[in-house]
Amino acid sequence: MVRAVSSKRPLVSAKWRKLLRLIPGYDPFANCGECWFEPAIAQKAIDFFQECLTHVEGELAHKPFLLEPWQQSIVANLFGWQKLDRKGRQVRRYRETLIYVPRKNGKTPLVAGICSYVLFCDNEPGAQIYSAAAEREQAALLYRHAKGMIENEPELLNRAKIFAGVGHRSIVLRDDEASSYKVLSADADTKHGGNSHFVAVDELHAQPNRELIDVLQTSMASENRKQPLLAFITTADFDRESICNEKHDYACKVRDGIIIDPSFLPVIYEALPDDDWKSPKTWKKANPNLGISVSLEYLERECKRAQETPTYENTFKRLHLNMKTEQDVLWMPIETWDTCGFHDPLEWRQSMLNCTLAGETCFAGLDLSTTTDLCALTLWFPEQRVAIPYYWAPHDNAEKREKRDRVPYVTWARQGWIELTEGDVVDYDVIRTRITDLTKTFRIKQFAIDRWNATQLATQLQGDGADVVFFGQGFASMSAPTKELEKSILANRIQHGSNPVLRWNIKNAAAEIDAAGNVKLSKKKSSDRIDGAIALIMAMGIADSAPIKKPSVYESRGVLRV
Repeated sequence: MVRAVSSKRPLVSAKWRKLLRLIPGYDPFANCGECWFEPAIAQKAIDFFQECLTHVEGELAHKPFLLEPWQQSIVANLFGWQKLDRKGRQVRRYRETLIYVPRKNGKTPLVAGICSYVLFCDNEPGAQIYSAAAEREQAALLYRHAKGMIENEPELLNRAKIFAGVGHRSIVLRDDEASSYKVLSADADTKHGGNSHFVAVDELHAQPNRELIDVLQTSMASENRKQPLLAFITTADFDRESICNEKHDYACKVRDGIIIDPSFLPVIYEALPDDDWKSPKTWKKANPNLGISVSLEYLERECKRAQETPTYENTFKRLHLNMKTEQDVLWMPIETWDTCGFHDPLEWRQSMLNCTLAGETCFAGLDLSTTTDLCALTLWFPEQRVAIPYYWAPHDNAEKREKRDRVPYVTWARQGWIELTEGDVVDYDVIRTRITDLTKTFRIKQFAIDRWNATQLATQLQGDGADVVFFGQGFASMSAPTKELEKSILANRIQHGSNPVLRWNIKNAAAEIDAAGNVKLSKKKSSDRIDGAIALIMAMGIADSAPIKKPSVYESRGVLRV
């Protein structure tokens, strides 16, 4: 029998309206359709936290879980908003939510409390409740908080049976043993048969693909579940195709009214690209629990570290400010790179090539990448601390790429920064000829070449009299020169003349860091091409291992100076 629902909707006081609108940029009253808010139901959920749940960690352990206003807003919105389904039943309005909040703001305990509330208070027969994540132990964090909360409250503990085995973490209701909360493994293949009532996915940004998420969403398709709820909890991802960025994009559009979806609750706390990431005002904007569970002193320390260690900057921005960064681990802030540049790149390059560097000793790094994309040669002059890059790309692909990716290959070619070779692959003979010309202008002591895809050209260059060495791309070979280049940029001890293609490479570059603190640039993790940067690092690597012997005064007299 369908329960009759009164057509008279409860009045929503100004106090409730203010609380419900605390979610940044989102007005739940806009585009709510036939949904309505019931303060009594919202208050019941808030009271459950404050009267039945306690914290389980740190100084607040065993103390009541008193929700902060921003947390009250989430709980009140999720549970207080109601609607009638197609069968005339009163059910919750929201079916999905993204809780997008930086680290240490208490989102895991909050969602663990929501799991407990749904299990004990929803009165859903045979409720199937899950926490999931990319890794089993991450998913178990929610369970550990929920388990601790239940064990701290005798009334809840009397109603539940707790199973804490590593392979079978679950909480089962005694009066309805079909109702349970379980931890899911990352193996999605075994989850198709679920009939979920509530699912919490922790750290969505760590999901390797969308498979698990699709399985969990389809598990809520049954008509037998009248008010299922799927909650995504995460910090920001970096700029790439991912299920996290897909959900974030959707949530932003719902928040901004671009997509009308009354069933989706977008909870987004983030700093924007134009915000000053070094400012405490920005930290407050992104961290609703700043000064409560997030230490201001800690953020000050971590921000200082991010300014002093470029490879930590993106980590700080993503984890503590929820800023979507271009790469996973930023190698070099482009603003720092620009301090070593020149206001007129063409004038600087002409001066360097025709006057300052003519006849000088240098080392060369050659990154051939693939024949269908960008290839780079960078000359490194260690005495002058100058980098001069040269680039080649296939003419046909350059035009396609400029249209597709908005990377101005053709414009750069017209300005002389890239040499386009005919056809849809790079002509290595053109590169060989250009290198031969360069050896007539500069003393190129040695060429460092990535062995991959370069054996034939390397053999030809050796036949031309060049000293060629194959340069490994692992941490052992790349770490020292990468760190040296980083230190040189930070100390303003390098000149690059603001070459726009090399600048683009640097802006794209993401770093990999191993357990020993070694660092190298990653082509896989970088947002686009980094060939010129890799070539520069290789050139610096062989320069450091082969100290320059300065020419005698008699040798110098034989060098043509322009």
